[in-house]
Amino acid sequence: MAISSNMKINSDRLWDALMEMAKIGPGIAGGNNRQTLTDDDATGRALFQSWCEEAGLSMGLDQMGNMFARREGTDPDALPVYVGSHLDTQPTGGKYDGVLGVLGGLEIIRQLNDMNVKTKHPIVIVNWTNEEGTRFAPAMVASGVFAGVHTQQWAYDREDAEGLKLGDELQRIGWRGEEKVGERKMKAFFELHIEQGPILEKENKDIGVVTHGQGLNWLQLTLTGKESHTGSTPMPMRVNAGLGMAKITQLVDEIAWSHAPNAVGAIGQCDVYPNSRNIIPGKCVFTIDFRHPEKEIISDMELRLREGAKKICDEMGLGLEIEQVGGFDPVEFDKECVSAVRGAAERLGLSHRDLVSGAGHDACWINRVAPTAMVMCPCVDGLSHNEAEEISPEWAAAGTNVLFHAVVETAQIVD
Repeated sequence: MAISSNMKINSDRLWDALMEMAKIGPGIAGGNNRQTLTDDDATGRALFQSWCEEAGLSMGLDQMGNMFARREGTDPDALPVYVGSHLDTQPTGGKYDGVLGVLGGLEIIRQLNDMNVKTKHPIVIVNWTNEEGTRFAPAMVASGVFAGVHTQQWAYDREDAEGLKLGDELQRIGWRGEEKVGERKMKAFFELHIEQGPILEKENKDIGVVTHGQGLNWLQLTLTGKESHTGSTPMPMRVNAGLGMAKITQLVDEIAWSHAPNAVGAIGQCDVYPNSRNIIPGKCVFTIDFRHPEKEIISDMELRLREGAKKICDEMGLGLEIEQVGGFDPVEFDKECVSAVRGAAERLGLSHRDLVSGAGHDACWINRVAPTAMVMCPCVDGLSHNEAEEISPEWAAAGTNVLFHAVVETAQIVD
């Protein structure tokens, strides 16, 4: 039996669930502060579990705290179709980043139950632990362990600003399971997410069909000059690390623009020493973030940065150290899963366009171990990781309906 265009989720129920979850870990400006492995995270997990149990799902929990809510299929040997995202937020996060993907998955199950529709393949909703990485860096830790990118012990040893370890906090809040991480096999994985960018809204598109995830390269530069008095040091005798950083900032922008429109680059974090108003900076430490969907372009941007920064520092008499402090290769999502998303949007009569995700997501790691695709819906002004993050109920419904069709088509309706 094929899925038909009149099969749609209950948009009011989805929105009510989003608003109910948003009551847990409220922010100070209308958003959420439900950071991973806090007491609020535990409360949010418990609410999600209660909803899953009400929907007749069985809950699995692995040693990284990843939650797996399963609806059985008619074929006990068929590989499950997975769908989900994350419930943790930034310290000043919004109500939809990640949460829409988890509760959209729940709404799929609720609607299948309402319609009394069975699928050949089981469907499993997943809530990945510590996607944001704001409390325990880096981001996407638990899905990374699942995909074999990180070891479990390495993940357990991540520390927050207070020196608390991820593994200890997972145990403390009561959400460390016994299931070994990464042993589950998937037919496919689908993740719904807000765009976190302005393209869909600007172009008045309902749906983003995510074909790729950008690769990322983080470089940390340390420039060493000479601290001296701003008033009594002649301009020709200065060795100004701050000026060197400014010139490299311009270089980063030029490099990114040279690979338009898909390349991006910026200096996001910087420390200036001694950071006094009347002392010429003697040292600057700053990070550069380059991103592009092609690995070769990222390599080119790094090479040009290294060559250009060396030239600038040599001309100014500055010392230069460059260290790579993070990164991952670009992701190309599974063509069949991407086609399922695109076909769902077309079947439902929704406007859509292909997108490259500018941010990292759990789907980027899971793509290494299972066929994967992502669905995106617009967000107001492209704003995310901010309490002012906002979407409309109509956008949420459109994205979830596409998710519903892609997941159920892959799971195969049984007559």
